[in-house]
Amino acid sequence: MKSIDEIQDEIIEEFSVFDDWMDKYALLIDLGNALPPLDEKYKTPENLIEGCQSRVWLQADYREGSVYFEAESDAIIVKGIVSLLVRVLSGHTPDEILNAHLYFIDRIGLNEHLSPTRSNGLVAMVKQMRMYALAFKVKNN
Repeated sequence: MKSIDEIQDEIIEEFSVFDDWMDKYALLIDLGNALPPLDEKYKTPENLIEGCQSRVWLQADYREGSVYFEAESDAIIVKGIVSLLVRVLSGHTPDEILNAHLYFIDRIGLNEHLSPTRSNGLVAMVKQMRMYALAFKVKNN
């Protein structure tokens, strides 16, 4: 299993191939399209992330000491963004998730190319993933 930082470095490398932001958006869209659809039973109000303009559902499960995330969004760019977060954080321990410094967001230039509402949504997604990690940590200690 790769570390959170190894996965972030992979993502940075994938995005570094492109200079043009239209190409980076295209990659984000491809990543979003590759995200497995979320089971309808998880598309509940409890799983909707507050603070996102588009609808984003996040489901978290705890197995064998690690947190596994599944997500979906009705907005194509946002779906790409959440797919990156799932890729980076899913399958790691609550402590790893809580202590992770998510530098890939800045390094691929995501922050500066997102509208303020999408940036707020990104922050809300990360916050929600950390809340799940904290809840599992408290519950299982």
